[in-house]
Amino acid sequence: MSHTSRRDFFKKLSLSVVGATNISGTSPKKEEKPVLIKSIKQMGFNWDTLDPFLFCVHHEDFFPKGNAEMGPDASLKGRSLGDDFIIKDGWRMYHGKKVPGFPGHPHRGFETITIVRKGIVDHADSLGAAGRYGEGDVQWMTAGKGVQHSEMFPLIKSDEDNPLELFQVWLNLPAKNKMTDPHFKMLWGKTIPKITQKDAQGNTSMIELIAGRMFDQIAPAPPPGSWAADPENEVCILNIHMDAHATLTIPAAGKGINRVIYFYEGDTITLGDRNVPKYHSVELSAELEVPVKAGNTKTKVLMLQGRPINETVIQYGPFVMNSKEEIHQAFNDFHATKFGGWPWPKYDQVHDRSLPRFARHADGRYEEGV
Repeated sequence: MSHTSRRDFFKKLSLSVVGATNISGTSPKKEEKPVLIKSIKQMGFNWDTLDPFLFCVHHEDFFPKGNAEMGPDASLKGRSLGDDFIIKDGWRMYHGKKVPGFPGHPHRGFETITIVRKGIVDHADSLGAAGRYGEGDVQWMTAGKGVQHSEMFPLIKSDEDNPLELFQVWLNLPAKNKMTDPHFKMLWGKTIPKITQKDAQGNTSMIELIAGRMFDQIAPAPPPGSWAADPENEVCILNIHMDAHATLTIPAAGKGINRVIYFYEGDTITLGDRNVPKYHSVELSAELEVPVKAGNTKTKVLMLQGRPINETVIQYGPFVMNSKEEIHQAFNDFHATKFGGWPWPKYDQVHDRSLPRFARHADGRYEEGV
């Protein structure tokens, strides 16, 4: 599997244009009966996504014990500090030099959804907001008209290893909401619905409902400006854990919805009558229900679903807009204002080791992790 950095990913995008153009004068195509599986692709470090999603990445690092600065209690010799994306000894420093993670960087025009399965993330941003979350929590951050934030992975435990596993998903904002005010929302782990289903043989599947509606359950509300806030858009994010040999049927969604399954742990799964090997993604016809059968080991699958926004997307690095002019304006605005500056003593800001999971919002509101 390829291990390129987010920065390399940004470089490759370099003012990429994504969008469909209607061609007039062509005869309408005869409507074909949908097939369950549209395509199967091997997954790399960055996972291919469909509109309304822009990006998805799976971080898994087996960090050692933490030192006094909450960095690795291990030698950093031989690492390209500041740009360390090659797995060495089971972990990476990413853009961190003392603590692993992503020091302060800007975003505009989309949302980040950070789903932490193991480990801890420390958040700080240019609005003065801060947080510590992990172990099942999700942070949903709307960049909107512009924000800088840092995402650091403090190695809090000094007497045992600090494994980290998380997904980061980028969800696009429609043009009408690109310049909404930035903010973040915490979906604490215990507030996220966990749906348990047993098959006829007694094998169990557990579904974490991070966004949307599924199995007669509703996830916590997303930020109000999000594409996911309108139920008509059928945005749904599921993290599915299945026992070996378990079977599960994912209900159908509406017509015109994009749906992709990412098979990231296990040996094999069967979708309908097709076997899918590990670390492959599958684009599905969302209007059909999806019979899933796990292989011989415990199986984990992430699902991203939503109605496409169907707007031209111009993406350059951390900015996602609808025209080149808007991208140039984003750079001008960032250089002029730094999206509020940086009110923290350092760009790789981490919080006191003793603090529990928390969120302090820009308006001063404080939450304890649930």
